[in-house]
Amino acid sequence: MRVLGVDPGLTRCGVGVVEGEPGRPPKLVAVGVVTTASTMDHPQRLLRIETGLSEWVAEYAPDVVAVERVFADQNVLSVIGTAQAAGLAMLVAARAGLPVHTHTPTEVKAAITGSGRADKAQVGHMVARLLKLTEPPKPADAADAVALAICHLWRGAATDRIAAAVAKQAAARATA
Repeated sequence: MRVLGVDPGLTRCGVGVVEGEPGRPPKLVAVGVVTTASTMDHPQRLLRIETGLSEWVAEYAPDVVAVERVFADQNVLSVIGTAQAAGLAMLVAARAGLPVHTHTPTEVKAAITGSGRADKAQVGHMVARLLKLTEPPKPADAADAVALAICHLWRGAATDRIAAAVAKQAAARATA
């Protein structure tokens, strides 16, 4: 399975593509950021993010998109921009016919480091270790996007298989 992870942001939207299967080491396919300048008009920033994410989907052909679930913090303006970028990631995926899953930051940290309270440096270190990289992807937004993709490989894929099995069993009962 190939997963595109998106760490949404208005200035830096982290993106990472990872390939793998549950129970096997993940493989890094690509990592980077889609950036916008704070001096750009807001609609143009959103357009740049949508265009950049569409290019990543077209180039790397993921099977699924994992997006960080936006949570409210102290800075409401920051949350709004982050939520808009997350919405664009979901739109791009939907337009491409790809399933979208969201994961909370705590969920991602727990999957990657074993602790939902890990800091960005610990997440980056573990991403590098899991992918056998000499150093964490930079900037941290890119490392977070890769962590999201790995989290989905490990957690989301298993959840999807369970849901598919339950649906198959329910369909079999309905036709019996």
